[in-house]
Amino acid sequence: MNGPCRLRLLAKPSALSLLISATLMSAGAYAQISVDYSISPDEQNHTISDLIYGTNHRMKMTGKENFGFYRLGGNRTTGYNWENNYSNAGEDWKHSSDTYMVPDGADETVPGITLTDFIDNDVITGAKAMITLQMAGYVSADKNGTVEEGEVAPSSRWIPVVAKKAGDFSLTPDLTDNAVYMDEMVNFLVKRYGKAEDGGVFAYSLDNEPALWSHTHPRIHPEQVKAKELVERSVEMASAVKDVDPSAKIFGPALYGFSAYVSLQSASDWSDYSDTYHWFIDYYLAQMKAAQAESGKRLLDVLDLHWYSSATGDTGITSSDATSDKDKVARMQAPRTLWDSDYKETSWITQWNYSELPLIPHIQKSVDTYYPDTKIAFTEYSHGGGDDISGGIAEADTLGIFGKYDIYAANSWILNNADDYLASAYRLYRNYDGDNSTFGDTSVTATMSDKENSSVYASVDSETGDLHVIVLNKNMSDAISGSFTIDSTKTYKSGQAYAMTSASTDIKKVGAVDISNNQLQYDIPALSAYHFILSKSDSNGGGEDEGVTATVDIPQNGNSSYCTNVVVTNNGTEAVDWKVSVEIEGTVSNLWNATWTQEGTTLTLEGVEWNKTLQPGKSTNSIGFCATR
Repeated sequence: MNGPCRLRLLAKPSALSLLISATLMSAGAYAQISVDYSISPDEQNHTISDLIYGTNHRMKMTGKENFGFYRLGGNRTTGYNWENNYSNAGEDWKHSSDTYMVPDGADETVPGITLTDFIDNDVITGAKAMITLQMAGYVSADKNGTVEEGEVAPSSRWIPVVAKKAGDFSLTPDLTDNAVYMDEMVNFLVKRYGKAEDGGVFAYSLDNEPALWSHTHPRIHPEQVKAKELVERSVEMASAVKDVDPSAKIFGPALYGFSAYVSLQSASDWSDYSDTYHWFIDYYLAQMKAAQAESGKRLLDVLDLHWYSSATGDTGITSSDATSDKDKVARMQAPRTLWDSDYKETSWITQWNYSELPLIPHIQKSVDTYYPDTKIAFTEYSHGGGDDISGGIAEADTLGIFGKYDIYAANSWILNNADDYLASAYRLYRNYDGDNSTFGDTSVTATMSDKENSSVYASVDSETGDLHVIVLNKNMSDAISGSFTIDSTKTYKSGQAYAMTSASTDIKKVGAVDISNNQLQYDIPALSAYHFILSKSDSNGGGEDEGVTATVDIPQNGNSSYCTNVVVTNNGTEAVDWKVSVEIEGTVSNLWNATWTQEGTTLTLEGVEWNKTLQPGKSTNSIGFCATR
């Protein structure tokens, strides 16, 4: 049985600070696991890319996730024709050519309306956008429904794609020339939005999951793509884009999963290169580096991969049926495959390709060997369970991993229309307070003594200097008794905590964090994720005067109404006229011996004439209030 979340000082009891106890789960005794955490904010490793907090087109979740990166991608984009806005569903839906990608209410006859609507209406201010290029050879010529087997390209149902146009560009493309030009599409976007370096389209993806073209789009590319063919198409397309916008980033080759990483889904010519290169990723990187040397310009900026976990519990964790406790445990452990050499998930990948794991270090080694300075992205990924706390914890873990291991960009993909807890995990990092406040921008060293039951990620905000710590409890039943040590030349004196729990998808402000001598103890309930924001200022809970702290006990007796006292203390060396803010539960109905205002759960207090000045080391304990929850 889980009990209330509570804070305990490791330092001497006389150290005063704000203490808020918030009951998150039912009261009673509960088991605990002791975990030690070490945070080193002075060990600043790298800037965390805002692009890792990304999503895919029309997957907006609640609209409050403050995404940093939007991708217009997926199977439909392979056959999209920007001139007429028609696209083809391939195996996903009867090989239908239609107007599915045209936004509701939009005029399909306007060239590129699918692209411009995405940029104008989906991408929030300050975020970056990526558009998928068509590289499989043909795009939809019409919106006449199912393309039959006898109408495979080339046929009247398809129009050839050409990377580079020989003549002048037009903003009203010729619909009768039997060609769709990719560089003309990029020019169309540059003319409308400017170049990438000026705030235009930030990046272009070299199509979508080419290793599966013959499966998802057999009417466009019926033969399985070859390794050499994919490189040649990539070089030609990337060169066409860079000729128009040299500042745009190129992402490729959008490999769908592990079999594509290894052999491009057993491409027929892979044996020509497999003796030289360990896996297809190595070959692709080496060939794109050679293309740069020949062309004089970088044609691949970001190695683009997709990752849908193959881990299993009772079933595969990305399945809609993965709802058992065993599935949930497997889901929360699965992100360790990305980084942890001690972890061995239950999956076919571990069985047959364990030497390629953990995944991120292995990929980084390939980059360092074959094409240094290439960034890494996961533009589709999922661990499933988007509507369960286990999925929220797995997503929070994954976002932390991406930041810690310097991944450049990432875009989650919603499976099974389940996204409630997926959205909650994003907000824990990107909008924990409802005001778009975010996890810090500089990754710092953070370790824990128990990586099975917990994860910890830390960062520093380069503007405020605040230390952000996100800690997870992956245990299904037991709370964590967490002992945190901050190893720093700076002294952190106060903080706040926000939480994602199994009780609600809302991110709740839990209350203040007590710190003394850069140490704190915090109890973290089972199946929860906490975001701590720690400050070097003395005021705990938003007080305006450094050196002034307040303490308030909120009765947890189950009553809807309560009364309590507030103690304000001057811990500084000079007399001050005090003003403090504290976090409370409910709405204040009566307050004595102070002036006050309340906004939400924040109660701001200021001394009256006879008690407003506090001498060093002195407290005023005559203040109290009554409130209704």
